[in-house]
Amino acid sequence: MTIQLNSALLLIIEILYLLTVVSIVVVVISENRNPIKTVAWILAVVFLPFIGIIWYAFFGQDATKKQVISRRMYSKLKKRPLDGMETVVEHTFPVEYTNLINLLQNMDYTPLLGGNDVTLFTSGQEKFEHLFADIEKAEKHIHIEYYVLLDDELGLKLQQSLIRKAKEGLEIRIIYDSFGSRKAKKKFFEDFRKAGIETEPFLRLSLSALTSRLNYRTHRKIVVIDGWIGYVGGMNVADRYLKGFDWGCWRDTHARIEGKGVQGLQSVFLIDWYFVSQTLITSRDYFPILGNYGECPMQIVNSGPLSGENEISHGIMQAIYDARESIFIQTPYFLPPDAMADALQAAAIRGVDVRIMMSKRSDMVLAQRASYSYIKDMLKAGVKVYMYHKGFLHSKMMVFDGSLTLVGSANFDSRSFEQNFEVEAFIYDKKLGMRADSIFVEDQRFSESVSMREWSKRTVSKRFVDSFMRLFAPLL
Repeated sequence: MTIQLNSALLLIIEILYLLTVVSIVVVVISENRNPIKTVAWILAVVFLPFIGIIWYAFFGQDATKKQVISRRMYSKLKKRPLDGMETVVEHTFPVEYTNLINLLQNMDYTPLLGGNDVTLFTSGQEKFEHLFADIEKAEKHIHIEYYVLLDDELGLKLQQSLIRKAKEGLEIRIIYDSFGSRKAKKKFFEDFRKAGIETEPFLRLSLSALTSRLNYRTHRKIVVIDGWIGYVGGMNVADRYLKGFDWGCWRDTHARIEGKGVQGLQSVFLIDWYFVSQTLITSRDYFPILGNYGECPMQIVNSGPLSGENEISHGIMQAIYDARESIFIQTPYFLPPDAMADALQAAAIRGVDVRIMMSKRSDMVLAQRASYSYIKDMLKAGVKVYMYHKGFLHSKMMVFDGSLTLVGSANFDSRSFEQNFEVEAFIYDKKLGMRADSIFVEDQRFSESVSMREWSKRTVSKRFVDSFMRLFAPLL
């Protein structure tokens, strides 16, 4: 009798499992997603028993159709903070980037903002020294948004600095990502609030909303001080950005901006602030009239799963099409959509010096193995590939023709382009482009150049694992 009951129970479980798999497959197909993603999810739930279903439950559901954020309201808020700001539009721009500038302007209401001075940082030590100095000089308000905000030594130092400024009467607002900052204690954020600092999580995670929200995170790293100093790039707030690991440094890129470009960062922050707090802020006090601080015109592009436009990836594609001399890309994860991979290969074939640098050692092994599957085709097309070995390369920097520099939060993968809320500065300036080029070339000193001969010697088992993980590249 016991054996019969166990057999019956097992049969019921198998039937329920099969029904669940079939249901997920039907839902994924009916949602008319990108065919590549559709196939990837079907493969995941069919060939990864139970793991695939759990993976889909947390990361596969399209919550944008469940009104996590109203697309209509989000689109409206994109335009409102910068509407009527007479000082933000720069009418002169580099002619060679007319197509790209118009694309971003028309797609994302992203005006070209001139008169900026931009400093690039390649280490956490540089970035945070300048950031703390700017915070100490702040007079009116400080806005901060980070994917990772931890209560370690660096985080506590930032907290103490902000609390001092709050006591001086400054308005301070903080947005942190619930998932990215999950290791920080609740008390850490409560201490901000007790000090009078408005502190809100982005898409607060709770058991009831976990599966609909976990897939949509703010990956942005934004600081705005008094409306004219801003920071954007790849560095979060955690000790590892200063101290690195036992096996190497944490190599990253961040930008400090003075000038009208900061108004673009301010706009992105205030859109997110409305979402997390339902408080609409469009006062001109947060968009002061600014003079010229430098010669760098820029566009601040934000993207996320709501607009349906994939603004950052479209901008990158246009930059690849327009490139005539060189394309230098640094990214921790190289998982490009097929169209972007094809565009890079085509650029190399037509004679553009295309170089891709990624980390030899990664914090995400599965993503790294999937990244490896793209290397052979890149090398065949003439793309130069480098593996950074001094530490973990987390830099998200791109340079086109030594005159267009992209610095922001987006990785070179589908998750950043389609799922995460990201922000990217498109900076049109030859002087800065030369600086960015020199950073890339300097990092080549600590990188291994990948040759087709050596890469072809990799074992069959390694190549198979890489190819297998590529099947799930759109989901990583």
